[in-house]
Formats: sequence, structure tokens, C-alpha cells
Amino acid sequence: MSGEALLDQLGVPPFRPRAPWWGADLQTLRDTLRPERLPAESAQAVPLALPGGEALLGCLDAPASGPDGAAAAAPPRALVVLLHGLGGSSRSIGLLRLAHGLRQAGFAVLRLNLRGAGAGRNLARGTYAAHCNRDLIPALLQARRLAAGRPLLGVGLSLGGTVLLNGLLDAASPGLLDGLVVVSSPIDLASSSAAIGQPRNRLYERWLLQRLRQQTLADPAGLQEGQRSQLQAVASIRAFDALITAPRWGFDSVEAYYAGASPLALLQGRLAEEQAARRLPPLLLVHALDDPWVPAAPAVALSGRLTPASPLQTVLSRTGGHNGFHGPGGSWSDLLVTRWLLDQVRGRR
Repeated sequence: MSGEALLDQLGVPPFRPRAPWWGADLQTLRDTLRPERLPAESAQAVPLALPGGEALLGCLDAPASGPDGAAAAAPPRALVVLLHGLGGSSRSIGLLRLAHGLRQAGFAVLRLNLRGAGAGRNLARGTYAAHCNRDLIPALLQARRLAAGRPLLGVGLSLGGTVLLNGLLDAASPGLLDGLVVVSSPIDLASSSAAIGQPRNRLYERWLLQRLRQQTLADPAGLQEGQRSQLQAVASIRAFDALITAPRWGFDSVEAYYAGASPLALLQGRLAEEQAARRLPPLLLVHALDDPWVPAAPAVALSGRLTPASPLQTVLSRTGGHNGFHGPGGSWSDLLVTRWLLDQVRGRR
């Protein structure tokens, strides 16, 4: 099914930007420049145990019965795990806004902090990576128990989608999720690293590096000798990954990390093999062709190889920026994600 046909089926119009957020950069920056006012948090803190006595921190929200955010009497339709992007946390505005909309639609939501992120910083040493299955899979298995027999769905924004895709494609984790949406997610890390390192993205890269340094320096286990001064001198995401991410996650080099943590080739292989494709749950990939951070070319190439029987669906919007999609009625991507997840739940009945 084409992206246009899927939008029509779900009753979601094609994306149109909302004034004054014209163009890829203003779409990308909107949540930073003018964050939305959302109801006060009422989430339950849920530590998800990891091997070795560490944990990731999840924030569990029940469905809402109205705009006041009161807990609904009806049971949730499903539990949706939401995963933040690079330098983010469970408190990222895009994650909070999506969680609010999903709760209004009757879903329970678990906003997960990856290793080293947000309020879970002191529960686990180190920092996360695009491929962190030894953290993610135990956390999702516990989320499955929290779902209490209801569907367990996932949504990853930006790098969060890459993390979830890698977990889902792990050979040892069949049935990890019942459906997954990735929005503005890098599926080829090398091309994304090159794109964010371009001169036109220098301010973006500096902003991301500032957040990554803060997360890394707050590590309760500290840094190896000499790394603190090296970290302050790091001037690119690629250099950060070479210094911190790759060695912490067992990769010999940043090139090996980008190759091993990019889900594109593995996903293509699974989709090309009929039996392997059948073992995948329904997947939705949402991407803007003008994304200034994550090149759309890998998503376009992947979309062109899909068959009608593929579990993967793609919606490629002409505009929208990086995890932007701010339209006249609010967040267009949030609407699309919510409608698609509702469709998956109804299809399971």
C-alpha cells in the first residue's frame, strides 16, 4: 500500500505546515523555540531491571478520560513504549505531547529513559547507543508483563526508532513488539552522521553535543583517564561516537559502530526473505524528504523495494523537517501515529 493510500485509509490528510513554521529548519526547531503547554505529569516511576543490578527508568501513564488527565475507568487498549532521540529523555517535549495524545485515545504509555538519560541517570552507568539490545530487550520483556496480556506497541522518535528497530530485528527476540512506528529515524548511521556534520547543520550539531556531554559527564561511574579533557574537545557527533559510544558498546571503531548499529541492511534482508518477513510485526516508517538531520535517501530506497505483502509501510512527506510535522491542527505525525496504532489494535480483535 502506498503512503498516500495509507493516509486515505486512516483518514489523515497529507502534511501541510502551519504558519509561521515554514521550511525544514523552522519545523525542526519549533518544539525548542515554542514548546507546547501540556498537563502536569502524573506518571508512575517504574525501574526496569537490567543484568548486574542496574536499571532503566520508565514513566508509566494510564489512559486519560478527559482533558484533565484523570485516569480512565476502562482498561487500556494497549501499552505503547515511547523512546526518545539523541540527547533526549522521557521529558522531551515531543515524547510528552505524543504520550498525551495516545492517552486521550485510550492507550497506556511507558516513556522509557535509555541508559544515562533523564531521571534514570543514576540507575545505570555509561550512556546508550543506537544498538543497545542488552538494555532494550530486558526492558521490553518487562514492559510485556506490564501490558498484562494486551498488545505491546512501540514508537521511536529519531534515534529512539533506530534503537527499537535494532531490538526488533535481533534474532533472539521474536515477538518483542506487536507493532512499531519510527519517526524521522536514522536507518543508516553513517549518512546521518555525515549530514549532521555539514556546515549548514553546525548549530544543530553543537546543540546535540552539548546535551551528549552533559549526559556523559553526569555518569556516576566517571570517565576513563584523559577522556574528560578529550570530551570537551570533541567537535562532532562522529568524534563523540568514536571517543565514547563505539568503545563503550564493544565496537572496534566508529566505522564498525555505524555499520553494526544501522538497521537498514538487516531490515532489507528480512523483508526480502518471505519467512523472515512473516515473523516481523506491522511496521510504519515516517520520514520527511527535507529532513535536515537524517537523509531521506535510505528510507526512499527502502520504500521502493516493498511489496504489497510487506509488514513495513512507509509515509514519506515532502516537508516536515526532523521530527517536526507541525500542521494546522497540531502535530500531524502524532495524529498519524495514533491512528495507525488504533488500526493495529482493532485489527487484532
